[in-house]
Amino acid sequence: MSIRIDDLDRKILVQLQQDAGRSLDDIAKLVGSSKTPVWNRIRKMREAGVIKQQTLLLDADALGFEACFFVLIRTSEHDAGWQKTFLKALRDRPEVQEAHRLAGDIDYILKVRVANARAYDAFYQALISEVKVHNVTALLSMEEIKSTTMLPL
Repeated sequence: MSIRIDDLDRKILVQLQQDAGRSLDDIAKLVGSSKTPVWNRIRKMREAGVIKQQTLLLDADALGFEACFFVLIRTSEHDAGWQKTFLKALRDRPEVQEAHRLAGDIDYILKVRVANARAYDAFYQALISEVKVHNVTALLSMEEIKSTTMLPL
């Protein structure tokens, strides 16, 4: 389903990205509209798949997940069976917050959030026991400078 996004839709999406827990009344006031049209637009954007889900952002450090690793993976395997096994291994591991297949020298990059280096090693050992990889490089993030889920609308 295709949907045309106008300026009011963008304003609504900006408000939802900032705080999806806001009331419809608050969003309507902030975007200069009333509650019913805002609700109808949100509903249409959900139905069209523009709004995928509503969720909460948690503080990883406060919950004990103080180590963020970016894991670069090179593989010599590129067949469908290997890829299916690899993707299942990633999806089954809650430590993997993001996974991207790349163009260039590196095949995949993962964002892995764990408590510490020992927890990363356990993740790494489990992953390589399930799937063959040619080379793995782990980069520890020393400081998160910017992190956002907001799109630049």
